[in-house]
Parts: sequence; structure tokens; C-alpha cells
Amino acid sequence: MLLDILKSRRSIRKFQNKEIEQEKVDTILKSALLAPSSRSIRPWEFVAVTNKEIINQLSQSRDPGSGFLAGAPLAIAVIADHTLSDVWIEDVSIAATIIQLTAQDLGLGSCWIQVRERFHKEQETAGDYIREVLGIPGRYSVECLISIGYPDEEKKPYEEDMLKREKLHFDRF
Repeated sequence: MLLDILKSRRSIRKFQNKEIEQEKVDTILKSALLAPSSRSIRPWEFVAVTNKEIINQLSQSRDPGSGFLAGAPLAIAVIADHTLSDVWIEDVSIAATIIQLTAQDLGLGSCWIQVRERFHKEQETAGDYIREVLGIPGRYSVECLISIGYPDEEKKPYEEDMLKREKLHFDRF
């Protein structure tokens, strides 16, 4: 059930030194392509990276915040052609979430690494750095990187009694 997946999904930053089966990678990428988007424009694209050298380069995209990516067997750059849609940020965010939920459903852990509006170095954005590393054309914006792998840490699932129900409103605020 989706609610169980949502409760058990936690940000995982430590991964086993174990390759992800290609079938699971394919399932994750298919799920991303099924993500809804405004007016079905689908401005998103995905760069799946399993090459350790490239993953190590990507792990240096932000300081701090991306170093743990070096230990992941899979990184997915979630990008969009920002010239196609005025709501590309929302569209790629939905797709990135679906990637994480699919990974969780497959017994994998994941963590979102925010890229948009973050910096690699003082004069270079994390997005520009990643575009250079991955050869992404300039009309594409990078929203995030998602690290994926078999978890090498355990985190307790969320408990329903810990939910902030005061954030729920019915009929009126």
C-alpha cells in the first residue's frame, strides 16, 4: 500500500557496496516517465549514472550536501527543458518524488540532493557544474540529483501519531 511506502521512506545517505540490478534501474526510470505533468508537456528528462568516476564528480557538486553521493551505485539527475513549461519545477519535483517512492518499493534507499538555487563554488551554481559534468545542453535546468542504492543504515518508519495533524484544514483554513 502506498501509505506504507510513504511511512517507511526515509532519506538514506549510506549505501551497501552492491550494484543495483538493471531490471530495478529500468523500473525506476519507467516510473519517472509515467509521472504526470502540467498539460502533459513532460519537460523533464533523466540522466541515470552508474559510472563510479562520474558519480564521484557529481558528489562534489555542492559543499556541503552532496558528498554522500560518492557511495551510491546509482545517481539520477532530474532535469527539465525550462523553455517548454512555466511550471517545470513542479513537474520535475513530482517525477523526482515518484523516483524515490519507486526505489523504496523496490527495497532501495534514496536521498534527494537539491541542486536548483544551490552553489558548487562561490561563482558557479551546482546546476552549471552538473550540466558540464554530464554534457547537458544549456536550455535544461537541473532540479536535483537522487542517490539510490541498497541501504547500509536503518531508520525507523514514520509513526502516524507523530503526524502534524494541525496542518490539516477542512472546508476553510
